[in-house]
Amino acid sequence: MWKRMREDIQAVFDRDPAARSVLEVVLTYAGLHAIWGYRIAHKLFEWKWYTAARIVSQMTRFFTGIEIHPGAKIGRRLFIDHGAGVVIGETCEIGDDVTIYQGVTLGGTGKEKGKRHPTIGNNVIIASGAKVLGSFKIGDNSKIGAGSVVLQEVPPNSTVVGVKAKVVVQDGKRVKHDLDHVNLPDPIADMIRQMQAELEKQQKELAELREQIKSLKEKENEHTVI
Repeated sequence: MWKRMREDIQAVFDRDPAARSVLEVVLTYAGLHAIWGYRIAHKLFEWKWYTAARIVSQMTRFFTGIEIHPGAKIGRRLFIDHGAGVVIGETCEIGDDVTIYQGVTLGGTGKEKGKRHPTIGNNVIIASGAKVLGSFKIGDNSKIGAGSVVLQEVPPNSTVVGVKAKVVVQDGKRVKHDLDHVNLPDPIADMIRQMQAELEKQQKELAELREQIKSLKEKENEHTVI
């Protein structure tokens, strides 16, 4: 248990440049408190003390703003940064060295039974406000862009963005855990820029046609006067 707690603390230092001391991290990091509360609740859940597990889970949610169902399966060194509004469902499975930012939902899509929440691979980064909904896998070393809505499986070593999320990077190489979840490709913005360029082109052509029509009318008027 103490080894796992030390790993959790070290994960904070590895992935949050704002962390200054062990005391600060232990006392003030809600994501860390949520993970430790989850571990107690999960153990109670495994013992089939379901009500006690949910009580611990809800108490942890009250103090941290992070809701992790005690039935979820979470690997080692999960880092929840800031954490407010994070929701992790009952049948969700999370691998090792995963990073989750505030407002993330790992949920289901309805009232289906059985496995209904996503499986998150190792070394995955899920950026602020992303929603991953359904029973499918997010491959190892992948990144989910901020505000994305993911409704289908994501291959390993991929970057997905948008609503509905689309794969925009998949080069077969390991995605570095650099936490740079801001500078991601945006296919929607690219499409808007392309449409804007096309509109400007059409406006220019329309202006040229107007000038040609105006010139023709002026010539006709000259001939009429003569």
